Amino acid sequence: MPPRREPGKTTDGTEQQGRALTIPELWLRATTRPAPGPPFLVEADRGWLPVGWAEAAERVDALAGGFLSLGVKKGDRVGIMCRTRLEWTLCDFALASIGAVVVPVYTVSSPEERIHILADSGARLLVAETAKEYSRIEHARAGLAALEQVVGIEHVPGADLLLDELERRGREHLRFDPRSLADARAAVEEADTLTIVYTSGTTGPPKGCLLSHRNWCAMLEKIVEVPGLVRPGDRIVLHLPLAHVFARLVQFLGARLGLTIAFCPDSAALSRALRGVRPTILPSVPRVYETVYQSIRSAFEEESGARRRLVHRALAAGREASRRRQAGERLGLRLAAELALAERLVFSKVSARLGGNLRIAVSGGAPLSSEVAEFFHALGILVLEGYGLTEATAVVSVNRPDRYSFGTVGPAVPDVEVEIAEDGEILVRGETVFGGYHGDAEATRAVLREDGWLRTGDLGALADGFLTIVDRKKEIIVTSNGANISPQNIERALTASKYVSQALVVGDRRPHVAALLTVSRREARKVARTDDEVRALVAQVVADVNRRLGPEERVRRFAILERDFVPEQGEVTPTLKVKRRVVEDRFRDEIDELYATPGTEVAEDAGEA
Repeated sequence: MPPRREPGKTTDGTEQQGRALTIPELWLRATTRPAPGPPFLVEADRGWLPVGWAEAAERVDALAGGFLSLGVKKGDRVGIMCRTRLEWTLCDFALASIGAVVVPVYTVSSPEERIHILADSGARLLVAETAKEYSRIEHARAGLAALEQVVGIEHVPGADLLLDELERRGREHLRFDPRSLADARAAVEEADTLTIVYTSGTTGPPKGCLLSHRNWCAMLEKIVEVPGLVRPGDRIVLHLPLAHVFARLVQFLGARLGLTIAFCPDSAALSRALRGVRPTILPSVPRVYETVYQSIRSAFEEESGARRRLVHRALAAGREASRRRQAGERLGLRLAAELALAERLVFSKVSARLGGNLRIAVSGGAPLSSEVAEFFHALGILVLEGYGLTEATAVVSVNRPDRYSFGTVGPAVPDVEVEIAEDGEILVRGETVFGGYHGDAEATRAVLREDGWLRTGDLGALADGFLTIVDRKKEIIVTSNGANISPQNIERALTASKYVSQALVVGDRRPHVAALLTVSRREARKVARTDDEVRALVAQVVADVNRRLGPEERVRRFAILERDFVPEQGEVTPTLKVKRRVVEDRFRDEIDELYATPGTEVAEDAGEA
């Protein structure tokens, strides 16, 4: 192995003050002064097995040596197409250590998107997890002029070698040339590109965001400076895709603060992972919290007799406690006693579903309904919503444990400036703003102003330092009557119902608003036996929402689709945001039918449908 220099010192041994300047520096500091707990947990037949700092450091070095042996050098693009698992993270730190540029590829993206990312980035090498994943692009490999080699994590027919073999080669390479890794690491500078992360493409083809070591190291320090948000020793279940900047931020924070990260490659196994790991922090997306919320509500509603009365009293105490805490008021002895009883008899069972040890939950990637956040708060679970985008290296603002306002995305993180333009667009400026889009100067000029402000494309408002998101600037609906409608607000209200799983509101250049809805059949079938009864149930949901909307916002007609929108069809992003243009194009006939045929599918504000 090459000599490992001391953390906090430069290559010549002098003291390096302040934050790490590069991700290799961050990793060295983490592995030479490790935290008490293991950095990683991996699920196995015997339970959750720890991977210690020494083992992780040795494997990262071996992989870095392996990539060097394949001729990967500073600035080379390397794609990683893999679920959230230990090998993703080890490869990421290894490639960063030699100055290579990591290009994440979502495993739920369409084959066309995967091929576009590899071609546009000019990836020389691809790390593919499984044969199934590689098969999605194998047919196009001959057309990917820059792609020279494929490394399989598991058995991948057609791969040039497997990851185990790459590690073995790396150890051998470093025995013969022990200085190669240290020299490569020393050549990495803070201005160098660490990664090209492609946007989710909700408004067009994915564009590659150039994020530097400086961007990421600055972002980490800003999160660390948020009081009480993340603490050394926190345990985290990571189920979000590491191809997304939100999960990547958690990964790097693990090294910065000494966290323990448990990898959950399959979100369907999240409940088991939460019970097994008992995390203190859960980073996730609104859809996960909405699903748990709907499940808990259903369970509460199914209670009867004395148990039902107990649940109602517990919820009443929880809601009052939530109100007082938000207002900064004392609970008082009586309410504190009622709350303690509620937590012991009711809320503890809910907490156990999330591991029973959760300090805070964090929601990002898409808007979270304030109704959901307030419900969890009444149960004693604080869900902090944040806002960010790839172009700003993950986070712009976030609510804090001691300063939060449901329905907002919190104050800006330290040293990040946020302003609202005259047309309502959110502008962001700071060290975390990206360097531009890979190979697309025109698109870069469209979002990066000469004075350093980033045009986010989102509409928002600032009040008392808290940022509220209104909608995507390009997604505002303008009806043929000239009304400006924010579809996200209506969609959030519709999906707050346990019977509606997804909603897409339409109506641009149309006479009124309509909606495409998908239904939670499991919940609907509890109270509705036939399709007609399901439709009537959904019509009532729409009517209830309409009563809270202005006349121009009301959903006049709706269609119930046979299936959910899914990432595999390119209809939602990996963080489950609906790709509006894709869905509208795919269900164009259903939308046209809503406006072409008058009938009983009009949801009136009086409650008829």
